[in-house]
Amino acid sequence: MRLRNKKEAKEIINNSDYLIKNEVENKGKWNKVFNNNNPIYIEIGCGKGDFIIENAKRYPNINFIGIEMYDTVLMYAINKLKDEKLNNLKFIRMDARLIEDVFDKEIDLIFLNFSDPWPKNRCAKRRLTHERFLKRYDNIFKNNKTIFFKTDNTSLFEFSIESLSVYGYTLKNVSLDLHNSNYEENIMTEYERKFSEKGNKINRLEAYKD
Repeated sequence: MRLRNKKEAKEIINNSDYLIKNEVENKGKWNKVFNNNNPIYIEIGCGKGDFIIENAKRYPNINFIGIEMYDTVLMYAINKLKDEKLNNLKFIRMDARLIEDVFDKEIDLIFLNFSDPWPKNRCAKRRLTHERFLKRYDNIFKNNKTIFFKTDNTSLFEFSIESLSVYGYTLKNVSLDLHNSNYEENIMTEYERKFSEKGNKINRLEAYKD
């Protein structure tokens, strides 16, 4: 269920140093935004930020960018950083369909966590693992292409396995029950915590393409 819009959200996020307001102007220059040449990982649909904030804390030598479409959702993420100083973390408020306008052969890894499943067949092209999006990602990856994907939606997971495989990705570490697997480095999103508490099994995969 989508959060109700909060009037103060736009002002809060716009006043944060973590928000990049001129993202299009930084295309091809994200290493200058972070002032280093470290790898850049992005999360498309970062929600309230639990996942990407924890990643930034654990891995200071990697730069992280959270992409979120809705002001109110992004406000919750930014509010969690009031007492933090993470130089390797930024947020962008944007629609993922515009991602090629923002990055140019700069991204090392894409996280897709609990993306909207768009369950109706006529909406399949909106899924973030659809061929239409995979083609967009081709233009933003720096070298090799790497996507880490998690969802509790079995139909979306099955669709994604097929879509990624047909597109030429090699799938590794595929799990149909992540929390009962031997994968030890998992960082949970807020949705993941909510769904797993309800007993939903979490699906995860890693996709690689030269």
